[in-house]
Amino acid sequence: MAQLKRTVKVSTKTVEADDVTSFEFVATEGSTLRPFSAGSHIDVEIKPGLIRQYSLCNDPREKHRYLIAVLREPKSRGGSVAIVDGIAVDDEVTISEPRNHFALEPTARRVLLLAGGIGITPILSMAEALAHDGTPFEMHYCARSRNRAAFHDRITSSNFADSVRFHFDDKDAPIDLDRILAVHEQSYHLYVCGPNSFIDAVIAKAKAAGWAAGNVHKEFFTPSEDLDLDRERSFEIEICSTGERLKVEKDKSVAEVLGAHGFDIPLSCEQGICGTCITRVIKGTPDHRDMILTDDEKAKNDQFAPCCSRSISDVLVLDL
Repeated sequence: MAQLKRTVKVSTKTVEADDVTSFEFVATEGSTLRPFSAGSHIDVEIKPGLIRQYSLCNDPREKHRYLIAVLREPKSRGGSVAIVDGIAVDDEVTISEPRNHFALEPTARRVLLLAGGIGITPILSMAEALAHDGTPFEMHYCARSRNRAAFHDRITSSNFADSVRFHFDDKDAPIDLDRILAVHEQSYHLYVCGPNSFIDAVIAKAKAAGWAAGNVHKEFFTPSEDLDLDRERSFEIEICSTGERLKVEKDKSVAEVLGAHGFDIPLSCEQGICGTCITRVIKGTPDHRDMILTDDEKAKNDQFAPCCSRSISDVLVLDL
């Protein structure tokens, strides 16, 4: 699993919207928190063996706290229910240092931020950073209703409120992505986070509007598909340093096989959405299943996510 390095204390626990609860983590006595950049996330050990990733949604300039928000989803893998129902104020939890696979492009002259539901968490931190830096931006926040829009009051009372538009399903017409995405230049960058269907729709519209792929940035919270054993096949991985070959059966992941043979691959989400386990490929063609690498990165076939991705070729040689 991911390396958890720091114990923090829950200083506040707040209901931010229907089914959304925020947790404020502060340093324990005698320790400090590492700075983070907009778009960062941390791993949180909810209970032994249960680790989940959450985006930091406070202003990156704040040094005294980390703020996350959790959508309680009873039909999920259980992490959100466990943290909302099981962790209270004054509890101590173990977390990782912040990591960022969804960073703002520092050369952007203008930024478009699109958030769907709980996808507001990294987007809100970005808005804080952009406002402070003076980078022009426009933010659109889509939610089912006002009651389900986390941090609504914080946003409307912020110094960037005039740059934000809310879109509520129960009272507004659907967001007009064609209009919003119509104006763009090479120096404009787009960031989108939310449900997979929302992200897919934005990416498709951006592509149709002519946005450059490298200017469109996304962060998924859930994988796009589960392992389908009926269509899987076994293959081999070769350890470049020794020539040892290991068989990956159709019901096992590469990460599981490597771990069983003593290779310490850092893991976190184990779903291909965090990038922690990305490993270099020397030879062979990966079957990319992750949601973190860009299309250009996948096309190079020189790295893959062993937690979820597999192999098209019979043998995949890894830089291990």
